[in-house]
Amino acid sequence: MHSQNQCYHGQPMGFFYNNSNQTKDEWDSTQLILVQCVGSVFCCFILVSNAMVIAAVVTNKRFHYPFYYLLANLAASDFLAGIAYVYLMFNTGEVSRKLTVQGYFIRQGLLDTSLSASLANLLVIALERYISVMNWKVHSNLTKRRVTLLIVSVWAISIFMGTVPSLGWNCICSLDQCSTLAPIFRRSYLIFWSVSNLVVFLVMVAMYLRIYAYVRRKTAMLTPHTSGSINRKRTPIKLIKTVMTVLGAFVICWTPGLIVLLLDGVDCKSCNVMKFKRWLLLLAVLNSVMNPVIYSYKDEEMLTTFKNLLRCVCNGTRRQRSSKANIRPGQESGNSLRLSEDTKNSAQEMLKA
Repeated sequence: MHSQNQCYHGQPMGFFYNNSNQTKDEWDSTQLILVQCVGSVFCCFILVSNAMVIAAVVTNKRFHYPFYYLLANLAASDFLAGIAYVYLMFNTGEVSRKLTVQGYFIRQGLLDTSLSASLANLLVIALERYISVMNWKVHSNLTKRRVTLLIVSVWAISIFMGTVPSLGWNCICSLDQCSTLAPIFRRSYLIFWSVSNLVVFLVMVAMYLRIYAYVRRKTAMLTPHTSGSINRKRTPIKLIKTVMTVLGAFVICWTPGLIVLLLDGVDCKSCNVMKFKRWLLLLAVLNSVMNPVIYSYKDEEMLTTFKNLLRCVCNGTRRQRSSKANIRPGQESGNSLRLSEDTKNSAQEMLKA
């Protein structure tokens, strides 16, 4: 029996895994290596594709609007998620049992921060879409200063949410309150985390459905008074469809994990939450993979910008190779002869002196 008033900051994570009845890892070394190899491919795609989204918004002046700035910030949160998944993959299995408490806080803090940033970005994008729709404009009139303030606020809140367990909401000094999935997190924290995120999910879904219904109703009212059908590319409905697809993928990929966290938080003994741990993490990885695909599929301008960026990278590589190939052997030998002659002349001058 452990004393309830004693703290275990200096213990390795294996101590807390044993306390949560996680006595052995579910995967052997071969399975773990396979997961790491496949996961590394997905993570490379996440990092490269989301970096391209950010580069597209920066380089294409047609994307210099509040919506796309916030979309780039959402891509930045997915980029952070890619880094978090890489760190998690190579600090899991038997390695995770050797982690220090601080190392575990960093591992989970990266994941929590990226999820909080994604969720906060979707909320801010919902606000921007609401402002634009109410004014019946494709883009809102938010100034760059306000957009910058929103982006800074998103990351400040996300970093705080990611560090809450390390700031004290943990079970290092009360082992009987430890959860199963996160063995140094209090069950009460898992309840707070899962319930708050699920509530935000419901609010955002309701908000976007209301916005979408308003746009459809407005479009139906305006169509009879126009000479032809309204160009959907000039109405807010196109961007709303993109965001709704992103939100739908986010909710589908993260809701099962949040429900399992909630079950762990309420200490459901018969739920066998560890059985779903790996698959739920795979769902989370797939969400970050899907977002850049959704952007390019739903936005033709984004897809065109992606192609232009890839073309520039390929052309730059070809120019570098061709410049090296264009150096003639005769030029190289000529240069070496000139160098040798210069060396001889300088030596003769030194002897004369």
